Amino acid sequence: MFAPARRRCAQWASRPSNQHPESTPTFLLPAFAQSPAPRSFTTTSPCQSKIGSMPLSIPPGVTFEIKAPSKKGTGARTQALSTAQIKGPLGELSMQIPPYIIIDQDPKLPGPTLSIQDRNDRKQRAMWGTTRAYLQNHILGVSEGHSAILRFVGVGARASVEDTATTVKSEYPGQKFVNLKVGYSHPVELGIPRGVTASTPQPTRLLLEGPEREVVFQFAANIRAWRKPEPYKGKGIFVNGETIKLKNKKIK
Repeated sequence: MFAPARRRCAQWASRPSNQHPESTPTFLLPAFAQSPAPRSFTTTSPCQSKIGSMPLSIPPGVTFEIKAPSKKGTGARTQALSTAQIKGPLGELSMQIPPYIIIDQDPKLPGPTLSIQDRNDRKQRAMWGTTRAYLQNHILGVSEGHSAILRFVGVGARASVEDTATTVKSEYPGQKFVNLKVGYSHPVELGIPRGVTASTPQPTRLLLEGPEREVVFQFAANIRAWRKPEPYKGKGIFVNGETIKLKNKKIK
């Protein structure tokens, strides 16, 4: 039925361009219709980091200083890094700042503000908020300190702070040790890191305090690893407000 129409289309398409009639056949108009012009979309600037763009909050009694990088010992492939030094009542902390992080310490601003060189770079955007969070944690650590409370749940589970240990050696003079009793036949003794203080307000409570948040919570994670919370009886070592959802017992 459609063979004559297809034959006419093939003959018309095989003609040279100069032999085509001025008017296109009506049955070919949909096929030769011009494609619509591409739609233009509006582009916006990349989203800024909500955490990185916030100014640092420096309480009274805390000094925040940026030291320029030293040119000694830097090769052609290594780039010198500036150092942020933070001093407070509880100690002094320092942190290296990536070269693409710019810290504006204008006194007219409510606090030091961080920015990056290229906001289209994914790594710089990721480190923007990370650097700001680390600096704010250091400021809070030297002014108020960080703490972690460990709860020992279980029959006979408890902890104590000892001056000496029998299974581990002291890493620095005056180091104290945490003695755990969490169901093992051998004593579990862990050396307290430098700068961290441990106390036991209750036999089933262990309080860790220190100016550096990463060190405090890493030591708390090391203690928790000896008896992780289990979901059937709810026993184990819990850090701060940690909870666990209990499961039903397996009945055969």
